[in-house]
Amino acid sequence: MAAKRSRPRGLPAPYLKRVWLDPSRVSDRAAYPFCLPCLEDDFELSFDRAITVIVGENGTGKSTLLEGIAVLAGYDEAGGGKGYMPVDHSRAIEAMGGELAKALRASWLPKITKGWFFRAESFFTVARFLDDMAITYGGGPPPDFLSHSHGEGFLRFFEERCQRQGIFIFDEPESALSPSRQIEFLKLLKRMDDSKVCQVIMATHAPMLMAYPGARLLRLSKYGLETVRVEDTDHFKLLREFCADPDLFVESVIS
Repeated sequence: MAAKRSRPRGLPAPYLKRVWLDPSRVSDRAAYPFCLPCLEDDFELSFDRAITVIVGENGTGKSTLLEGIAVLAGYDEAGGGKGYMPVDHSRAIEAMGGELAKALRASWLPKITKGWFFRAESFFTVARFLDDMAITYGGGPPPDFLSHSHGEGFLRFFEERCQRQGIFIFDEPESALSPSRQIEFLKLLKRMDDSKVCQVIMATHAPMLMAYPGARLLRLSKYGLETVRVEDTDHFKLLREFCADPDLFVESVIS
């Protein structure tokens, strides 16, 4: 009798290998989000590293792209994890990722639907929901994420979740973090990276987060996606000019 083949151990991140647009699934090219310049028929995004960082100006479609990927992973486009829906979804932030996801295809190895989609706009809704669920079903004291400052609550929230296997999507996490908290978030990213079981896809305007070592940094513009160095981003260039002479910089931009 042949020996039973042992099941392979879990593969390391990244699990989501590629997403691309299927033009046959686009119902109206003039409607948002398909009118975005970056979403041409040949749009494609590949993931070859555990951490991918996307930068770009407001309006280029970063958040919508992350929403679409989140929906493909089984998350709600307004934020949260698999099976979670904002308490009052009718009043959730406007999101178009669901429409984009209908036209996207994805390649996984393997398919992972554990993890979380973080949006700063919906963090308190998510935290309140989890605190309430802990009281209702946990039989113990709630995590009480809301008792902390925004940044502290956010970091505590992810310290408890982000070193398990999964795909974690962050949409501008710096909006909840002071510069010193951004350093703590970088340390959290390092622990996630070292675990080998976390895939991170993040959109940010923060040069400090863009500079995470070994991450694939992509710039999203009307011309699509391209690999970029931190030093070549507009965000870094503006910050460098400010740090060189804050008074002169501010005076020049407001005059």
